[in-house]
Amino acid sequence: MQSLSQVQARAAALVLPAHCVIDGQLVGAADGAVFDNVTPRDGSILSRVPSCGAADVDRAVGAARAAFGDRCWRALAPAARKKALLGLAELMERDREDLALMEALDTGKPISDALTVDVPLAIGTTRWYGEALDKIYGEVGPNHSGKLSYAVHEPLGVIGAITPWNFPLHMAMWKVAPALAMGNSVVLKPAEQSPLTAMRVAELALEAGIPPGVFNVVTGFGETAGQALSRHMDVDMIAFTGSGAVGRRLMIASGESNLKRVSLELGGKSPQIVFADCPDLDAAAQAAVWGIFYNQGEVCTAASRLLVQKEIKESFLARVIEIARAIEVGDPLDPATRFGAMVSKEQLDTATRYIAKGLAEGGELVLGGARARAESGGFYLEPTIFDNLTPTSTLAREEVFGPVLGVLTFDDADEAIRIANDTVFGLAAGLWTANIDVAMKVSRALHAGLVWVNGWDACDITMPFGGFKQSGFGRDRSLHALHKYADLKSVTFTIRDA
Repeated sequence: MQSLSQVQARAAALVLPAHCVIDGQLVGAADGAVFDNVTPRDGSILSRVPSCGAADVDRAVGAARAAFGDRCWRALAPAARKKALLGLAELMERDREDLALMEALDTGKPISDALTVDVPLAIGTTRWYGEALDKIYGEVGPNHSGKLSYAVHEPLGVIGAITPWNFPLHMAMWKVAPALAMGNSVVLKPAEQSPLTAMRVAELALEAGIPPGVFNVVTGFGETAGQALSRHMDVDMIAFTGSGAVGRRLMIASGESNLKRVSLELGGKSPQIVFADCPDLDAAAQAAVWGIFYNQGEVCTAASRLLVQKEIKESFLARVIEIARAIEVGDPLDPATRFGAMVSKEQLDTATRYIAKGLAEGGELVLGGARARAESGGFYLEPTIFDNLTPTSTLAREEVFGPVLGVLTFDDADEAIRIANDTVFGLAAGLWTANIDVAMKVSRALHAGLVWVNGWDACDITMPFGGFKQSGFGRDRSLHALHKYADLKSVTFTIRDA
């Protein structure tokens, strides 16, 4: 797919999934309800998707529990589970162009990003956990004569995964792959804005030999399908990525149901700190731009706060603006596009309200701020930069989840730390400096689950991902994610004389 016309032709011929997957069957909602799946590319109806309710969720959870109970998956030898997960990864690789097209159509992200980043990372995640699942060992206690004690990892049971719309397939596999690897059954509820790849990958899981009922997908809205899943008495854990408001509701649902475990990856207001001795100002400027404008700013770790040391602020900001001004808002299906549409009219309206708030509070709009490509009918917003914010500005404190950058200044490392940590969030942070002592001091002092030095978003599947404070708890990625979907059982034998 080298040109817009080629991608458009491929999209026109693409057969979109139209069913949920429950107990190995492709089904609609029990009551026949559907909802319009709108593409942010032009605001048109892309497809109609089952609008599942409590009855459908109950059916999916029942299938997952039955599969867990009959041990058709969890009792398989690790090598057999590995083979199935690696087989799923191969099928995703086979269908990678279709999956990328679905992501671009569903979310408005550039097809080039979906094809070279999102889908390969989702495939890589599936492979990684397939390879890792037989490397998890138990423990043997410090036994003494007459005793043998050991601890083993036991799968939790039925995992309810509720995933976001910004990286639909990638985030789904962050949860589904390790949960399956540890022997659990899964019910996945994708965001209603982007259900297509979840529906398709569940079909591929059946083709890969994962038994019916082990991996189920129900589509629908948070207030119906999501709430039913979070309050279901036979779900052992909810793994969620999304907003803090929904995260709070999931905690309440857990307390008011069966005290199911909850893992939350929530929002952020991530600072990127540039010191005057930055070893590569050009690289830092590129990171400042794409740290916020990649994926139209719809990234939980988006570097939405740029902190620049005063002595280089004017010259550095000029570099940032020059790079950002060259970004062209384009059609998500055009392979040349690097900046596409926001996921929905609602998200576009949210971002524009924050821009208005920034102006009302005295922020200096130095780039963008307006809707783009309105004639297309899609949901496009210009890359936007505000200068001269204060730490108390709304744009310095609240998550926009859109392409809006706020610039602040600082005098020294201590002030940078204070500004960076003056937030309810604690997901990610970064700093640029040539001074190893400053790098060590600041990286230790930043209250964030991910800290990057002289780079942005610089780690991979081998490192845990998650936040501090109101950015949530629990970790995706790495071997730590496997442990999240298991419990420790201690077993002790008393050895008697024969």
